[in-house]
Amino acid sequence: MGTIPQDEVRGLSDQGVFCYTVLIMFTDSIVPQLIANSIIAGSLYTIVALGFNLIYGVTKFFNLAHGVVAAVGGYIVFAFTKQLEWGTPVAVTLGIFGAAFISWLIDRVIYRPMRQRKSSQMVLLVGSLGVFTALQAVIAIIFTSQFQTLGGVSGEIRTFTFVGATITDIQAIIISSAVLITIGLAWYIKKSYFGKSVLAVSDDEHVAKVVGINTERVIQRVFIIGGAIAGLAGILVGYDTGLEPTMGMNLLLKGVIASIIGGIGNVWGGFLGAFLLGFVENFGIWKISGEWKDAIAFGLLIIFLLVRPKGILRGSR
Repeated sequence: MGTIPQDEVRGLSDQGVFCYTVLIMFTDSIVPQLIANSIIAGSLYTIVALGFNLIYGVTKFFNLAHGVVAAVGGYIVFAFTKQLEWGTPVAVTLGIFGAAFISWLIDRVIYRPMRQRKSSQMVLLVGSLGVFTALQAVIAIIFTSQFQTLGGVSGEIRTFTFVGATITDIQAIIISSAVLITIGLAWYIKKSYFGKSVLAVSDDEHVAKVVGINTERVIQRVFIIGGAIAGLAGILVGYDTGLEPTMGMNLLLKGVIASIIGGIGNVWGGFLGAFLLGFVENFGIWKISGEWKDAIAFGLLIIFLLVRPKGILRGSR
């Protein structure tokens, strides 16, 4: 931003000078685009964090496979749109349902037997890491490690300009999806019978069993919902920036960081944490290289772990 002409602010009050400075900053710099990029990143992190938080709430372990489930959703859409040339709406639907099915299958085949054997959280964590590694390798074998792109949702990329910031049509979908899923999931958890069952299992699984809640059924449904949300995140990333087999790890890390700083196991906490992370990341690299983005994210995580380890909303729903 350039210097402010003194003749234009002469005679203004301190508040007037401040408002004028803000106006110049927004019209003569990259601040509007940084804000837009922060909102886009925060929205994407929100979608990932919501599914992760939901699963963690009922299982109490870090499901590392959640990241690769997102990649599965994106690659299913790639297979149907680019290789089989199916329509986008059908392919996206299949991608979401496919990710939900894979998430359910992982729980059914791997996590459930571990829970029945009273395996510790560490054992489940290691098991999820094995699932992550195996599925990532399968994706690379089937689709190769080459970077792939899904392209525009309607066949071409449309852009919109608002207050000096430019976003694409898929980025607008990312933002609206994050808001709608957050509101819908929060309402569903609070108002529905299933949502109350999820809260009961999250609070104390043993007591939930005593009062007649089928905890295994609740956990299975949570994995389905969480997988569907993760699949949507992977699909949106595929349309926005592209696909690669290793994309799940970055999505997972940002989702986990957002969950922890927002309040792990908390729907609104994941939302707030994701947007805080998005803004800190993007404004943090304003004057430095973008390669520092991950370091900034982990720096924010360390600060919260030291100062407020339970997160912004302290795990309350």
